[in-house]
Amino acid sequence: MAHIKLEEGLPGIRGLLAFRPETAGPLSALADVLLHADNTLSRADRELIAAYVSALNGCTYCRESHAAIAACHLGGDEAAVAAVIRDPERAGVTPKLKALLGIAARVQQDGRRVGEADVARARAEGATDVEIHDTVLIAAAFCLFNRYVDGLATWTPRDPAGYRERAAYVAGQGYAGVLRTVAGAPGADRA
Repeated sequence: MAHIKLEEGLPGIRGLLAFRPETAGPLSALADVLLHADNTLSRADRELIAAYVSALNGCTYCRESHAAIAACHLGGDEAAVAAVIRDPERAGVTPKLKALLGIAARVQQDGRRVGEADVARARAEGATDVEIHDTVLIAAAFCLFNRYVDGLATWTPRDPAGYRERAAYVAGQGYAGVLRTVAGAPGADRA
Protein backbone atom coordinates (compact mmCIF):
# COMPACT_ATOMS: atom_id res chain seq x y z
CA MET A 1 0.00 0.00 0.00
CA ALA A 2 1.33 3.39 -1.03
CA HIS A 3 2.40 5.86 1.65
CA ILE A 4 0.06 8.48 0.17
CA LYS A 5 -3.41 8.19 -1.34
CA LEU A 6 -3.01 7.51 -5.05
CA GLU A 7 -5.61 6.82 -7.70
CA GLU A 8 -6.48 3.14 -7.58
CA GLY A 9 -5.36 1.07 -10.54
CA LEU A 10 -2.40 3.24 -11.53
CA PRO A 11 0.85 1.46 -10.69
CA GLY A 12 4.33 2.83 -10.11
CA ILE A 13 5.16 6.24 -11.46
CA ARG A 14 1.85 6.43 -13.29
CA GLY A 15 0.01 6.87 -10.01
CA LEU A 16 2.49 9.53 -8.94
CA LEU A 17 2.13 11.43 -12.21
CA ALA A 18 -1.64 11.47 -11.80
CA PHE A 19 -1.30 12.58 -8.16
CA ARG A 20 0.93 15.58 -8.92
CA PRO A 21 0.37 16.90 -12.45
CA GLU A 22 2.64 19.89 -11.76
CA THR A 23 5.64 17.57 -11.63
CA ALA A 24 4.28 15.07 -14.15
CA GLY A 25 4.91 17.36 -17.11
CA PRO A 26 8.62 18.00 -16.52
CA LEU A 27 9.32 14.39 -15.50
CA SER A 28 7.53 12.99 -18.55
CA ALA A 29 9.26 15.49 -20.84
CA LEU A 30 12.65 14.45 -19.46
CA ALA A 31 11.85 10.75 -19.95
CA ASP A 32 10.66 11.45 -23.50
CA VAL A 33 13.83 13.34 -24.45
CA LEU A 34 16.09 10.73 -22.89
CA LEU A 35 14.35 7.54 -23.99
CA HIS A 36 12.09 8.22 -26.96
CA ALA A 37 13.20 11.29 -28.94
CA ASP A 38 15.55 10.93 -31.89
CA ASN A 39 19.07 10.08 -30.81
CA THR A 40 22.10 8.25 -32.18
CA LEU A 41 21.53 5.62 -29.47
CA SER A 42 18.61 3.41 -30.35
CA ARG A 43 15.47 3.52 -28.26
CA ALA A 44 16.16 -0.11 -27.33
CA ASP A 45 19.65 0.76 -26.06
CA ARG A 46 18.35 3.67 -24.00
CA GLU A 47 15.55 1.54 -22.52
CA LEU A 48 18.13 -1.16 -21.69
CA ILE A 49 20.15 1.42 -19.76
CA ALA A 50 17.00 2.46 -17.86
CA ALA A 51 16.05 -1.15 -17.11
CA TYR A 52 19.60 -2.04 -16.04
CA VAL A 53 19.94 0.91 -13.65
CA SER A 54 16.47 0.15 -12.25
CA ALA A 55 17.56 -3.46 -11.65
CA LEU A 56 20.72 -2.29 -9.89
CA ASN A 57 18.54 -0.04 -7.71
CA GLY A 58 16.15 -2.91 -6.96
CA CYS A 59 13.15 -1.02 -8.36
CA THR A 60 10.93 -3.80 -9.64
CA TYR A 61 8.28 -1.60 -11.25
CA CYS A 62 10.78 0.45 -13.29
CA ARG A 63 12.89 -2.60 -14.17
CA GLU A 64 9.88 -4.51 -15.45
CA SER A 65 8.41 -1.50 -17.26
CA HIS A 66 11.59 -0.54 -19.09
CA ALA A 67 12.62 -4.13 -19.75
CA ALA A 68 9.26 -4.67 -21.46
CA ILE A 69 9.68 -1.48 -23.52
CA ALA A 70 13.22 -2.49 -24.51
CA ALA A 71 11.95 -5.92 -25.55
CA CYS A 72 9.23 -4.26 -27.60
CA HIS A 73 11.88 -2.24 -29.44
CA LEU A 74 13.82 -5.49 -29.96
CA GLY A 75 10.91 -7.28 -31.59
CA GLY A 76 9.82 -9.00 -28.38
CA ASP A 77 13.24 -10.44 -27.49
CA GLU A 78 12.80 -10.68 -23.71
CA ALA A 79 15.73 -13.10 -23.41
CA ALA A 80 18.13 -10.49 -24.80
CA VAL A 81 16.86 -7.93 -22.29
CA ALA A 82 17.16 -10.39 -19.41
CA ALA A 83 20.74 -11.16 -20.47
CA VAL A 84 21.68 -7.47 -20.34
CA ILE A 85 20.11 -7.03 -16.92
CA ARG A 86 21.79 -10.17 -15.59
CA ASP A 87 25.31 -9.55 -16.97
CA PRO A 88 25.87 -6.84 -19.59
CA GLU A 89 29.44 -7.91 -20.31
CA ARG A 90 28.26 -11.37 -21.41
CA ALA A 91 25.11 -10.22 -23.16
CA GLY A 92 24.86 -10.19 -26.93
CA VAL A 93 24.98 -6.42 -27.31
CA THR A 94 27.50 -4.16 -29.01
CA PRO A 95 30.81 -3.35 -27.32
CA LYS A 96 29.70 0.31 -27.30
CA LEU A 97 26.54 -0.50 -25.35
CA LYS A 98 28.54 -2.66 -22.94
CA ALA A 99 30.84 0.31 -22.27
CA LEU A 100 27.88 2.65 -21.80
CA LEU A 101 26.19 0.20 -19.43
CA GLY A 102 29.45 0.15 -17.46
CA ILE A 103 29.26 3.93 -17.15
CA ALA A 104 25.60 3.69 -16.12
CA ALA A 105 26.50 1.20 -13.38
CA ARG A 106 29.16 3.57 -12.04
CA VAL A 107 26.66 6.45 -11.99
CA GLN A 108 24.16 4.24 -10.13
CA GLN A 109 26.78 3.60 -7.44
CA ASP A 110 28.04 7.19 -7.24
CA GLY A 111 28.54 9.57 -10.13
CA ARG A 112 32.08 10.28 -8.96
CA ARG A 113 32.96 6.66 -9.73
CA VAL A 114 32.86 7.34 -13.48
CA GLY A 115 36.52 7.53 -14.40
CA GLU A 116 38.68 8.42 -17.36
CA ALA A 117 39.08 4.73 -18.21
CA ASP A 118 35.30 4.27 -18.38
CA VAL A 119 34.93 7.21 -20.75
CA ALA A 120 37.96 6.17 -22.81
CA ARG A 121 36.51 2.68 -23.23
CA ALA A 122 33.20 4.10 -24.44
CA ARG A 123 34.96 6.45 -26.87
CA ALA A 124 37.15 3.62 -28.16
CA GLU A 125 33.96 1.69 -28.93
CA GLY A 126 32.57 4.63 -30.89
CA ALA A 127 30.47 6.47 -28.29
CA THR A 128 30.05 10.19 -28.91
CA ASP A 129 30.11 12.86 -26.25
CA VAL A 130 26.31 13.17 -26.58
CA GLU A 131 25.89 9.41 -26.07
CA ILE A 132 28.14 9.47 -23.00
CA HIS A 133 26.27 12.50 -21.67
CA ASP A 134 22.89 10.90 -22.27
CA THR A 135 23.97 7.63 -20.65
CA VAL A 136 25.01 9.48 -17.50
CA LEU A 137 21.78 11.49 -17.49
CA ILE A 138 19.60 8.39 -18.06
CA ALA A 139 21.35 6.60 -15.19
CA ALA A 140 21.04 9.62 -12.89
CA ALA A 141 17.40 10.19 -13.85
CA PHE A 142 16.55 6.57 -13.18
CA CYS A 143 18.09 6.76 -9.74
CA LEU A 144 15.62 9.61 -9.15
CA PHE A 145 12.65 7.81 -10.78
CA ASN A 146 13.41 4.57 -8.92
CA ARG A 147 13.61 6.30 -5.55
CA TYR A 148 10.44 8.27 -6.31
CA VAL A 149 8.50 5.09 -7.11
CA ASP A 150 9.87 3.04 -4.22
CA GLY A 151 10.06 5.88 -1.70
CA LEU A 152 6.29 6.29 -1.86
CA ALA A 153 5.69 2.51 -1.92
CA THR A 154 3.69 2.58 -5.14
CA TRP A 155 1.82 -0.47 -6.39
CA THR A 156 3.94 -2.89 -8.43
CA PRO A 157 1.91 -5.32 -10.58
CA ARG A 158 3.14 -8.88 -10.78
CA ASP A 159 1.57 -9.88 -14.10
CA PRO A 160 4.13 -9.54 -16.93
CA ALA A 161 1.31 -9.29 -19.49
CA GLY A 162 0.35 -5.84 -18.19
CA TYR A 163 3.90 -4.58 -18.60
CA ARG A 164 4.04 -5.96 -22.16
CA GLU A 165 0.75 -4.35 -23.14
CA ARG A 166 1.74 -0.98 -21.75
CA ALA A 167 5.20 -1.29 -23.33
CA ALA A 168 3.74 -1.46 -26.82
CA TYR A 169 1.85 1.75 -26.17
CA VAL A 170 4.86 3.61 -24.76
CA ALA A 171 7.19 2.31 -27.48
CA GLY A 172 4.88 3.80 -30.09
CA GLN A 173 3.70 6.98 -28.38
CA GLY A 174 6.65 7.91 -26.18
CA TYR A 175 6.48 9.38 -22.72
CA ALA A 176 4.69 12.58 -23.70
CA GLY A 177 1.88 10.34 -24.98
CA VAL A 178 1.82 8.56 -21.64
CA LEU A 179 1.31 11.84 -19.82
CA ARG A 180 -1.72 12.66 -21.96
CA THR A 181 -3.30 9.32 -21.11
CA VAL A 182 -2.16 8.43 -17.60
CA ALA A 183 -5.49 6.83 -16.76
CA GLY A 184 -6.97 6.11 -20.17
CA ALA A 185 -4.39 4.24 -22.24
CA PRO A 186 -4.40 0.52 -23.01
CA GLY A 187 -3.31 -1.47 -19.99
CA ALA A 188 -4.13 1.37 -17.60
CA ASP A 189 -5.49 -1.09 -15.11
CA ARG A 190 -2.38 -3.25 -15.10
CA ALA A 191 0.99 -1.67 -15.77
